[in-house]
Amino acid sequence: MLMTHSNFSQPIDAPQTQKQGLHYNTVWRWHFYAGLFCIPFILWLSCTGLIYLFKPQIDAYIDQPYDHLIIQHAQPASAQVQAALNAVPHAVFSAYQMPPDSDAAARILVAQQDQLIKVYVHPENLQILKIINQNDEFTRQIFLLHGEFMLGDKGSHLMQIAASWTVVLIITGIFMWLGKGGKLQLGGMLYPRLSRTGRSFWKDIHSVLGFWISAIVLFLIISGLPWSASWGAMLKNIREWSAHTEIHQDWSSSSKAEAQHQQHVFNHLTKQQKAAHHGEMHAADLDAAQNRTLDKIAAHASTFALANPVFIKPEIQDMQQPWTVESQAQNRSLREKIIFNAHAQITQHKKFADQAFLDRLIAYGVAIHEGRFLGWINVVIGVVTLFCLILVSISGLIMWLKRKPQAVLGAPPIILSQRLSWSLKLTMIILGIALPLLGLSLIVVLCLEQFILSRIPKVALYLGLKDQNT
Repeated sequence: MLMTHSNFSQPIDAPQTQKQGLHYNTVWRWHFYAGLFCIPFILWLSCTGLIYLFKPQIDAYIDQPYDHLIIQHAQPASAQVQAALNAVPHAVFSAYQMPPDSDAAARILVAQQDQLIKVYVHPENLQILKIINQNDEFTRQIFLLHGEFMLGDKGSHLMQIAASWTVVLIITGIFMWLGKGGKLQLGGMLYPRLSRTGRSFWKDIHSVLGFWISAIVLFLIISGLPWSASWGAMLKNIREWSAHTEIHQDWSSSSKAEAQHQQHVFNHLTKQQKAAHHGEMHAADLDAAQNRTLDKIAAHASTFALANPVFIKPEIQDMQQPWTVESQAQNRSLREKIIFNAHAQITQHKKFADQAFLDRLIAYGVAIHEGRFLGWINVVIGVVTLFCLILVSISGLIMWLKRKPQAVLGAPPIILSQRLSWSLKLTMIILGIALPLLGLSLIVVLCLEQFILSRIPKVALYLGLKDQNT
């Protein structure tokens, strides 16, 4: 929520006591500045998030030409893989995606340095139907735009700062929603008074919708943090420090980390294939034994009834258990992994319940975040929340523009010396520790305001940094 008052000299519903007014006005200022910074990011995340909620439908639409083929006698999986390797020079086999239907093209993933290339192969005549870098797929582009502006770690850090300040925005908004003179009223708090006009109408829309979606938006922020470059890496480091061992997570904290992992996989697979071929030039090709194992596993993979998409992969962690069949379903609670030895015999079956508690908790959060945990109910909740979030942001901007005086930013005024209560200080300290980029940016903002901006008269006047009583 952004702002809930119509002018600066006499705020609507402002608390009556001087102490209440100090706290309320201070929170209002934090809310205002956090809102101005966060709204562009909120609108960006809402729009890209809306698109990504429909990832399965978008992917299915794009892949339509390759999912309704005439297939009478499909070639073995190994032949399809070889066709893909022939089509992409200097690549190594990374994964075979089980066709979603009997008349669908095979999807072969081949690795080329730190890139994954998806090759669509006709299962019968082995014709190459499409070659695309996975990062160039439409929904992957939306994913990268959503999480890091396609700027790598720098974009991820910026997005995390915006998400952290959105937490401040929500907490201060709830404080203001509760702090209207201590009075609880249904109209304007629990439901909007649609008969109102002008700024009062937008104020009700802003306050009421902001209240109802605040918990969901906080959940979306928290569930997205493990995927961010800074917070996600910090979480992994803490887990490895406490466990005294390397942690293998089911997610990546950034596209840079993902590329580094992919480069490691490429190097390992290249070394494996060269060893299998005794250093020959065509080391990317699978040898006869690998082909036989792949064909056996592919022939029986559908009987395991794993949730789509299902991938058959060469294992890089354990040469004694060289193959895995695993589900990469967006609803991560459905994911399973079956491990095979070189003779296509099952040696281990890892289910979702076997994962560590924190991994399962994060997986549930991501599945809900992406709208995949509760089916269409999850999607509908996500769509409604994001539309409300867009409306809350736009209504906040409208309220600001309707109230903003000329030649100044229109920030809530400094009425008294800004002595924060211990509760407010403690809240900000806890948030700064839990969200380190928020803490760092908060220190930067306070230093800029105290030592630079407030000492430039015109800038201080424009930003509202002068105490009205001085």
